[in-house]
Amino acid sequence: MKVFFELGWFFKERKKQYFMGISLLIIVAILQLVPPKIIGVVVDEIGAGNLTGGSLVKWLSVLAASALIMYVIRYYWRIMIYGSSMTLAKKLRADLFRHFTSMAPSFYQKRRIGDLMAHATNDVSAVQQTAGNGVLTLVDSITTGGFVILAMAITIDWKLTLIALIPMPFMALSTNYYGKLLHKHFHHAQAAFSDLNDKTQESITGIKVMKTFGQDKEDIEDFKRLSDDVVQKNIRVAKVDSLFDPTISLVVGISFFLTIVFGAKFVVAGDMTLGDLVAFTSYLGLLVWPLLAFGLLFNIMERGSASYDRIRNLLAEKMDIQDKEDALAIRPQGNLAFNIQSFTFPGEETPSLKNIQFILKRGETLGVVGKTGAGKTAILKLLMREFDGYDGNIIYGGHAIGDYETLKLREAIGYVPQEHFLFSASIYQNIAFTNPEATEEEVINAAQIAQIHDDILHFTKGYNTIVGERGVSLSGGQKQRISIARALLMKPEMLILDDSLSAVDAKTEEAILAALKGARTDATTIITSHRLSALIHAHLIIVLHEGTIVEKGTHDVLMALRGRYFEMYQLQQLEQLVERGGEPS
Repeated sequence: MKVFFELGWFFKERKKQYFMGISLLIIVAILQLVPPKIIGVVVDEIGAGNLTGGSLVKWLSVLAASALIMYVIRYYWRIMIYGSSMTLAKKLRADLFRHFTSMAPSFYQKRRIGDLMAHATNDVSAVQQTAGNGVLTLVDSITTGGFVILAMAITIDWKLTLIALIPMPFMALSTNYYGKLLHKHFHHAQAAFSDLNDKTQESITGIKVMKTFGQDKEDIEDFKRLSDDVVQKNIRVAKVDSLFDPTISLVVGISFFLTIVFGAKFVVAGDMTLGDLVAFTSYLGLLVWPLLAFGLLFNIMERGSASYDRIRNLLAEKMDIQDKEDALAIRPQGNLAFNIQSFTFPGEETPSLKNIQFILKRGETLGVVGKTGAGKTAILKLLMREFDGYDGNIIYGGHAIGDYETLKLREAIGYVPQEHFLFSASIYQNIAFTNPEATEEEVINAAQIAQIHDDILHFTKGYNTIVGERGVSLSGGQKQRISIARALLMKPEMLILDDSLSAVDAKTEEAILAALKGARTDATTIITSHRLSALIHAHLIIVLHEGTIVEKGTHDVLMALRGRYFEMYQLQQLEQLVERGGEPS
């Protein structure tokens, strides 16, 4: 019953609907008592020879009326109770989705996508069943069972009623034990389904890589192993579930046996009529469903309880980044002062950044270079406030970035990541994603700056071309340029290109940078790149090595130092010379 108390907040929200639904269920339970009683009366009238045509029509009319009323009532209680359970499912899915979208990237480093999808599908469905079928079986088993027992005891014979109920304690103990087992096994089954869901999502997403390396058979075997695990754990659930009906049927069978044995004695002794015994057995037949419903109730409750525990644990995870109560509700703009003494990613021991200090004036361009793992992306993640907990401060527009509302801070930053994600929609919709109210002219202008406009015009349907899931139909360079256009359309105060020109040729890269320089004269730009040609015109370049700045200055200043930057630049020039066959540009 714990899960019903845990869902009490929802039952209070929908108290009107549940009250009406439960009231209608009680009326049905009362009306169900009419047919057995009428059958008993008719049997006695037949036995006494008093049954007439008029009497038979009267009793048949009562039966027909009660059946019609129950038909109508059953329609409406389903709307009230099942409609409310669907509302709960909708609310839980909305809460989960809202929670997913509000969590920081670190949350997704710990959680698997397939597992999150399982929470939003299977687990929500199990909780919905609890608020629907669970409430139905609880009320129906108590009201119908209670009224039937009262009718048996009051209108027929209380002694025979007590005798018929002798096996019931055995059923209560057994179903309680089965319920505990079911809760444990269903929790394991849901976890196994999450693993399978995650595997399926990863395999479909990485199908190209898998086929390229010829890992089809291995991946299928891995999927089969996880699928077998899901089957085995669900079979354990089914084995426990299968114990309910036989146990209840055994109890009902014993009750019928006791009723016939002792009821026959009472009839022979003259303590009750044959019609009463027929009515009593009819009532006992009505008691079968409440008992089965009681077993089903344990099944539904334990499944719902296990799933609701999983959902609550997920929703209970705190957001890593939270706004202050008096956070500034304005988009930051102005100079950027970065002063970080030390920053370590959660779960790691070695600092990713040490002694990072630089100032970038509004309208200037910052270049960030360094080998993989040097700390380039870490600087960007701190700037976008994906992580807190560092030693130092980041001042943007005269205020620490933590003083702004996180949403406003990120609205001011147009971020183009290394891994480009495009939606399975048209190119126009992908570009306009950051500003759905943008005009067609603004979308085209952003595409022209990103040097993707001409490519789009050559597509079959132009801007209405569907790119496919994750932009599967586009080249890497095209995806990069569409991502840049998407970021530009939000008119950011600061544009961040995180190695976002790696898939375009040098000529296109130069054209993009020139267009950005002309279109964003008063806006700040940060570019991280392994290709130094993209940073030559930057106002400031910082060179990172093992999380710290080893060189800082303009391109000319760094070349004059003849240090790490100079070596990297010379090496890249040599590589380009080799690619051209040894001919100077």
